[in-house]
Amino acid sequence: MRVRSRLMACFGVLTLGGWCGLAGALELRSADVHNSDDYPTVAAVRHMGELLSAKSGGKFRTKVFNKGALGSEKETIDQVKIGALEMTRVNISPMNAICPKTQVPTMPFLFRSVEHMRKSLDGPAGEEILRSCEAQGFIGLAFYDSGARSIYGRKPVKTVADAKGLKIRVQQSDLWVSLIGAMGANATPMPIGEVYTGLKTGLIDAAENNVPSYEGFKHFEAVKFLSRTEHSMAPDMLLMSKVVFDKLSKAEQDMIRAAARESVAFQRKKWDEQEAKSLALIKAAGAEIIEVDKASFQSVMAPVYAKFMTTPDLQRLVKTVQDTK
Repeated sequence: MRVRSRLMACFGVLTLGGWCGLAGALELRSADVHNSDDYPTVAAVRHMGELLSAKSGGKFRTKVFNKGALGSEKETIDQVKIGALEMTRVNISPMNAICPKTQVPTMPFLFRSVEHMRKSLDGPAGEEILRSCEAQGFIGLAFYDSGARSIYGRKPVKTVADAKGLKIRVQQSDLWVSLIGAMGANATPMPIGEVYTGLKTGLIDAAENNVPSYEGFKHFEAVKFLSRTEHSMAPDMLLMSKVVFDKLSKAEQDMIRAAARESVAFQRKKWDEQEAKSLALIKAAGAEIIEVDKASFQSVMAPVYAKFMTTPDLQRLVKTVQDTK
């Protein structure tokens, strides 16, 4: 409650043209829903803050409020838009309805590999997607890795035919419902907090997520088959309020952008380490990693692209990513 009260007090300061900070320093508060203080995105934003403090001679101080202390991802997005919160780290999916170009990195099988994903997001296409959110009140500072999402459930899913009729939990998003539906499965939108019980009781047959989430939410205790479909590499985004950003000098803005860019390599290293650690843990616990026929899954995704990549701009961005070598 104290954090939320302070948040509203700070909003009052901002709306009057002031700044919510400390004596001698400007405080940037950043939200994250992950519980672990060492989760790659939590650690990366903290690292960004250290870089920014050094670049600015101590003018900026960054504080990360993780564990959902400032609300859900949707709630923190809303706060950032109006300037009540300086920054937030979110998965790209909640931004799809706000900035249409953010749908592009979410699309199924768009990236050929982690290396292709990173090179694409580091290039002109990634920069265009980040900047496309400015008109909606967000400064896109960086993309962070969020891993490849795969299906895990009660039985192996080696081909798209194996997915037919399965009740598979998805994020509460039209795109994710369409993606899983294209496989012939029954997409079941469900909050992440209900997935463990759903898997345990048989309410759902499977779910889809990255390896650290399969391990971190203990879903490997409920179902033992992780089928490596890697159907999406939708990244996370680090967003800053344009209301706040526009109050800064050009030099200060440049320092923030530079610190965010430099934090990406740190986050990727942490992510790779966390993914390897989680994979070793689930294997030791008896989970089976199933290699799949990716081509069979890719072959049914054309309707998803037709439904969501509906403008020349979106189609151009998809081609730019596909052509990235």
